[in-house]
Amino acid sequence: MDNQPKHSSIGSNLACLSLLLACAVYLCIWSSSSSLINPLFSFQKHDAQCPSKNPTTTTFNVAPDELLATLDKASIGNKTVIIAVINKAYAVQEVKADTTMLDLFIESFWQGEDTRHLLDHLVLVAVDQTAYDRCQFLRLNCYRLETDSVDFGGEKLYMSQDFIKMMWRRTWFLLEVLKRGYSFIFTDTDVLWLRNPFSRLSQNETEDLQISTDMFFGDPWNETLINTGFYHIRSNNKTIALFDRWYNMKDNATGQKEQDVLLDLIRGGIIGQLGLKVRFLDTLYFSGFCQDSKDFGAVTTVHANCCRSIVAKVKDLKAVLQDWKQFKKTTAQKTTAGLATDGFQWSGHWGCWNSWKVPNDTGKANHKA
Repeated sequence: MDNQPKHSSIGSNLACLSLLLACAVYLCIWSSSSSLINPLFSFQKHDAQCPSKNPTTTTFNVAPDELLATLDKASIGNKTVIIAVINKAYAVQEVKADTTMLDLFIESFWQGEDTRHLLDHLVLVAVDQTAYDRCQFLRLNCYRLETDSVDFGGEKLYMSQDFIKMMWRRTWFLLEVLKRGYSFIFTDTDVLWLRNPFSRLSQNETEDLQISTDMFFGDPWNETLINTGFYHIRSNNKTIALFDRWYNMKDNATGQKEQDVLLDLIRGGIIGQLGLKVRFLDTLYFSGFCQDSKDFGAVTTVHANCCRSIVAKVKDLKAVLQDWKQFKKTTAQKTTAGLATDGFQWSGHWGCWNSWKVPNDTGKANHKA
């Protein structure tokens, strides 16, 4: 009985403390909700404490950038990715076909030297839903590029109006990538990766653009016949300005594809005007059907350029992969026996050479594709 007042006092104190704690929690919740943030979501993100008055506190009412998230996932680590654009015609087999352009492209990473891990850093940009579904099925890094109700799913014959539209849409997208601070290798899916191209590309960070060529004449600094089917570009103010100027010329480039417009810009002095450093890549390493590499021991990529149709490209790229596999097998055997491994030659690109016999819908016979 003598201790009863003490218990009562303790109980009162506990009640007061509970009331104060409840007020504190209420103030935290009220403060969070007053800034238009769901209090439950806020607690999940901020470890259940009162929001700081620091103006740099992260907010959550900004919609996430889906492209940025995709690039970040695929980044090699220095904000560099590999990008290819696909549509249904490149991703899905025809009834009589035994493979697709996309299948051959992916297979080259498997057959190439030091290339398998690079698939983790590849972003496939799909311009239609079927191509996107195929990419998802292959468990790759996929991004769906909306195309303003334009159907880019079917085959776009070289220099057709739809082909030109698709190339300009691609240029716009790549400008958006540069604006987000990401450098990249862009590669067409008709380019086979036989060796890791990063081992052949210059690591000099002062070089803004390294671009493939249809024909190489010995000088990596002298403008030549470029090919936008494979290039490495660093994100900086100069390259963003280049792509911005390039894309904004599309409405005044009737009958020209984006590659022709970029070549005109280069010939017009854009490199010097913007202070760019541009390297033109040697076809010994970055080869194509326009000018084959003469050295199996050095070749890094093979592009099915100077070709007009998907059927022709697939036929001749299958032959390239077969040549490459035969080279690797023979090289392994001769190396073991201590014999020389030179003397290999590519099979003829008969499908692509014959593809030009069929006139396209523009009536033009431009040689680069």
